[in-house]
Formats: sequence, structure tokens, C-alpha cells
Amino acid sequence: MSNPMIGLKIAAERLSIVRYVFLVSVEDGIASAAQRASLEYSDAVLIGWPEMDSAQVVEPTEAQLVTMRELMRQLERGIARFSREEADRDVDGMTNTLVSITHRVAEMRRIYEPSFPLPTFAEIRRVVQAEWDEDMGKIDTGESEAEPTVQGALDMGGDADAAPTLSETLEQEIRSEDQQ
Repeated sequence: MSNPMIGLKIAAERLSIVRYVFLVSVEDGIASAAQRASLEYSDAVLIGWPEMDSAQVVEPTEAQLVTMRELMRQLERGIARFSREEADRDVDGMTNTLVSITHRVAEMRRIYEPSFPLPTFAEIRRVVQAEWDEDMGKIDTGESEAEPTVQGALDMGGDADAAPTLSETLEQEIRSEDQQ
């Protein structure tokens, strides 16, 4: 644990495990746009993950190590929440928590590999939603093609005006955790 580079390895391994558990949890059905986006986000953060001795990796400063420890605590709290949601078969909760966990891991990667261009969840979500809408438009439902899809209803399984979007939920959670 005295090696300041170990956080890089731990972060990738923890996200990989959570991502796999989530994938297994949603593989039996048709993944929603939010579920697909959360998987794509975790994939984007993990893709090309560097080794601890890679030339692109920098050793964190003391201040960054303090930040790393806090991110690691938040990551572990998120993993505990994810495990509870898995036990409760709360796939919507798992979806939101995977995004939160991935965000923490992305921040850790940014410390170790500042030159890596990490995408944001919002960027990935827009692309996945467009693909989802296109795929759903190909399904013959007997409805007019002119009827728009409602992102909130697809994401949350209900009225779009009644529930916050996934990104709003994530932003609220991050603000709440940062204040603790």
C-alpha cells in the first residue's frame, strides 16, 4: 500500500468487476438506453487502461494522493450501494450507481494519466440515446413514426415529468457526496 501507483490498478479492477456484474444483470432482456449508456461509459473509461509503469502515467502529488484516497472511499461506498441494489434486483439503481462509480474511476484515471481524453457520461448518453431512438424506430409498433420518444420515460420507466433524468440524479449524488 506504500506504492502511490497502486490506486491505478485497484480502480480498474474494481470498475471491471462492477461492470461485469451489471452486464450479467441486464443481459437477459433488452437493455434500456440508460443501461447501455452506463456500460458504454464504463467501457470508455477502461479502454486502453495503462499499466502502472507506462510512460503516459505520472506519479501523483501529495495533494492528488489525498484526492485519490477520498475518491477511493467514495468508490467503495458506491460499490457497497451497488451490491445492495443487486441483492434487491434494482437494475435502475444499479444503472445510476454504475455511472457514479465510473465517474469516480475516471477522476482517478485523470490523476494518473492527465493526457488521456476521457469522455463524459453526457456525451456518451447523447450518442446512445440517438442509437436507441433509431433502433426503437425500426420496431413496428403500429404507431406513427412522427411520435417522439420521451427520454425520461425510457430512462426511468415512467412519466418524464415525474422523475429526474439519470444525469440529473448523478449530478445530485455527486454534489451530496462532495458535501459530506
